[in-house]
Amino acid sequence: MSIASEQTSNWFSTSAGQYLLEKEQVLFDEAVFDVFGFNALQMGYLHANFLRNSRIPNHFLASQEASTALPHHLCCQDDFLPLADMSLDLLLLPHCLEFSERPHQTLREAARVIVHEGHLLISGFNPMSSWVATARFKRLRAKSALYPWGGKFIGLTRLKDWLTLLGFEVVSVDMTCFTPPFEQTNWQQRFACMDKIGPRFSRVLGGVYFIVAKKRVVGMTPIKPHWKASSLKVGLAVRQPKSHTTQSEQIE
Repeated sequence: MSIASEQTSNWFSTSAGQYLLEKEQVLFDEAVFDVFGFNALQMGYLHANFLRNSRIPNHFLASQEASTALPHHLCCQDDFLPLADMSLDLLLLPHCLEFSERPHQTLREAARVIVHEGHLLISGFNPMSSWVATARFKRLRAKSALYPWGGKFIGLTRLKDWLTLLGFEVVSVDMTCFTPPFEQTNWQQRFACMDKIGPRFSRVLGGVYFIVAKKRVVGMTPIKPHWKASSLKVGLAVRQPKSHTTQSEQIE
């Protein structure tokens, strides 16, 4: 196992890491259950199986590190997927974009490999939350912040714009992890009430956003029926025959 992979595993064993996995697992379980198709891929984040609740028959896990000891089926980069065009019905990108060297290209690859009407699920750290504030504080204390504080966090509005340009429709957006990323369990429990208060009063301050997007067919325009009835042509109008006066009427 590489040093980076070992550091990531160590963080996921902390109170904040376990809290993050628990909250995101609920969102992924609900979202993947309603998606159908043949092939589904989870890119990275092998500490959790976010496809466990999916009814798609073929599940695949991909890793960017060949030296990782965690089980996976494929080793590749998220911005260059060795997959055929339109070969996936469901693609999961949990916290991939903020740690990708080329996040735009990662989304382009997603658009390429997903079938029409296929789904893309993305989770990322919200730049307006206490989680990213913690990341900035740790960067000031150390030149190279460890996982997950060293990412390049992308705003939700910007990410939605990128998806729209690539032909995706944002179906839903959820926020989770309102409790700050305390590494001590007792502090995590003290502020657990924020997960109940946050969605009601400060939803925009959630630590993690969760996007469900659907790939639409570009260039298709629905044909609308012409409900307005066309007027009858003059030549086709039926005229009533003129009445002929009888001989008796003329005599009268």
